[in-house]
Amino acid sequence: MTIFWYKFRLNISTLIEQLYFCRIVRTGNKSSSKSIMFVRVTVYSAIILLIFSACTTQRQSSSGQNSSNSRSTVVNKDPKFLDDISIAPGSTDGSVYTDHEKKESKKPDNNTKANRKKDNNKREAKKRNSKSSNDSEEKAAGLQVKYAALLNTDVEEVRDLRVYEYIDEWYGTKYCMGGNTKNCTDCSGFVQNFFFSMYGVNLPRTAREQYSFGTKISTAKLRQGDLLFYNTRGGVSHVGIYLQNNKFVHASTNNGVMISDMADAYYAKRFIGARRVNKEIETTGGR
Repeated sequence: MTIFWYKFRLNISTLIEQLYFCRIVRTGNKSSSKSIMFVRVTVYSAIILLIFSACTTQRQSSSGQNSSNSRSTVVNKDPKFLDDISIAPGSTDGSVYTDHEKKESKKPDNNTKANRKKDNNKREAKKRNSKSSNDSEEKAAGLQVKYAALLNTDVEEVRDLRVYEYIDEWYGTKYCMGGNTKNCTDCSGFVQNFFFSMYGVNLPRTAREQYSFGTKISTAKLRQGDLLFYNTRGGVSHVGIYLQNNKFVHASTNNGVMISDMADAYYAKRFIGARRVNKEIETTGGR
């Protein structure tokens, strides 16, 4: 750029000298410094005007081009609509699918569907088992508390829950002579049902017949499941099942199936004896 400007000034100086020489030739005056200054000012002014004019023209041309490009850009912003574009319902990530992709995604995968159904079934079964297990544990704990209170013993001593679950199903059943169902039962009918359900043993129907069944034992050796016999109406007329802690379950004439204490004055005075069926009945209960 510096070389160009130097050459430009050199050419201008040469031009000024030529113009000055021509003026001298025409006027015949060689010493007019004002004339030289005048020529220089005139030439420089013309050059400046020429440069200014060229810059203005270039600026206008550039501005017009930018404006044209801007209009072109605005025109290019016209929206284009695609007929097969849609957004999946419930999509939270802004996913966009074409109709073709949507159809492809709707094709059922039988294996995946079957596996998902199998997994759901497993989860439901697990929930049911867990709920059933929790319910069983709560029921067992409730039985232990209830019968620990009735037997006047510690909760930990109520061990054979199968026996107490059976008793609980019959507890409160009203008394009726000759009955042997949960609607109504007599003492020997309840004992007969109990032994068959708990031990698979078929006892005779009446208390007198049951007294002749099994082995006689002393009260000091009583265990859960032993039979207790009483004289309430002359002879062997009442029977119950020993549990623990001097308590026995039976069907009383006044209160139906219930738990009573051997030390109660009414039963202590009428006690006849105890018998053990099949010599030994294996249980987990204590005295």
